[in-house]
Amino acid sequence: MSVKQESVIDQIKSTYDVYKIREDFPILKTRIRNKPLCYFDNAATTQKPQQVLDIVDNYYTSMNSNIHRGVHYLSNLATDAYEDARKKVKSFINAASEKEIIFTKGTTEGINLVANSFGRKFLKEGDEIIISNMEHHSNIVPWQFLCNEKKAKLKIIPIDDRGEIIFDEFLKLVSDRTKLISVVYISNSLGTVNPVKEIIEIAHKYNIPVLLDAAQTVNHRPVNVEELDCDFLAFSGHKLYGPTGIGVLYGKEKLLDAMSPFMGGGDMISKVTFEETTFNELPFKFEAGTSNIAGAIGLGAAIDYVSSIGMEKIAAHEASLLEYATQRLKEVPGLKIIGNAKYKSGVISFIFYNIHPHDVGTLLDYEGIAIRTGHHCTQPVMERYNIPATSRASFGLYNTIEEVDILVDALKKVIEVFNA
Repeated sequence: MSVKQESVIDQIKSTYDVYKIREDFPILKTRIRNKPLCYFDNAATTQKPQQVLDIVDNYYTSMNSNIHRGVHYLSNLATDAYEDARKKVKSFINAASEKEIIFTKGTTEGINLVANSFGRKFLKEGDEIIISNMEHHSNIVPWQFLCNEKKAKLKIIPIDDRGEIIFDEFLKLVSDRTKLISVVYISNSLGTVNPVKEIIEIAHKYNIPVLLDAAQTVNHRPVNVEELDCDFLAFSGHKLYGPTGIGVLYGKEKLLDAMSPFMGGGDMISKVTFEETTFNELPFKFEAGTSNIAGAIGLGAAIDYVSSIGMEKIAAHEASLLEYATQRLKEVPGLKIIGNAKYKSGVISFIFYNIHPHDVGTLLDYEGIAIRTGHHCTQPVMERYNIPATSRASFGLYNTIEEVDILVDALKKVIEVFNA
């Protein structure tokens, strides 16, 4: 082990009690084929602490009721818990108002909401929307739908070999025809941390709103929407150690006010007649039907949990893990990392030229190691690098240096199997 690696290990251990944190996650005690689970698929979904599991269970056992629609005790209890979760989200991302926090099913629905409600109202034939080459399919397909419908154009910011946005090319794309820029904050397949603050500043010089896909961001680092000055921001609860089926769309109040509802139904209305319907106030006009009440309450508990640790500490821990893992993976013969941006988050995608990623993932599973293999819903990224897929290890707040060592040793075994 090098002096640098020892320094990284000392840094991790001295500032962050990961072993105490791991005690909060029951699933981490799981054994796979009599080997300890090493969970490196956190970019797909994170595991849940007992505190979140208990809150969700408590909702169903102690306060299960529909919200906003009842005068009885349970309904009021559930409503208060649901709206308290909204307050927690507001504080967590430093939004100006609870009216700016829309509960959704996840990042995908949040982006689709903007595409349908903002895009359909403000986009005209010949207008343009800008996205990047590293977007998740959820930040590509909705804009394709919209552009096809409106006869608008979708413009793509290219990326370089390191997996970084080519900023000069971005500047060339921005024009008076640009009506929205929608970019990923942190790439789920490359780990690249994009210069979103600079993108927003340029966009606002042209009065262009910006949507940030923050699915891979809010669980890894502090996010301050007021400081960023983004116009929209979407994320999912299940990647923030919360339940599945719950997410958030943040939008500036003046923009949300100007947008029509995405879906029609109960709770989003003020008055309905056969002649016309008037809509509820924000944020409720975008929350049609019965919400994922337990999910929202669970998300609130997840926010409490990560906040109790400290997002800055989580970010520092994962940065140290990334540095350590990047150095150790250099020991594995034939392994190539895809995505070497200067600023990265805790995602490492890699390939072996003579071993398919699915084979790598299968053999690692026999060692109790969970990674993700495939195109990671970023097929244009794979096309950019002329590869079909990658193996991806992604870190969470509970991962350890010992687990990284297990991963590296297992990858060396994979090489031995295929070279035998």
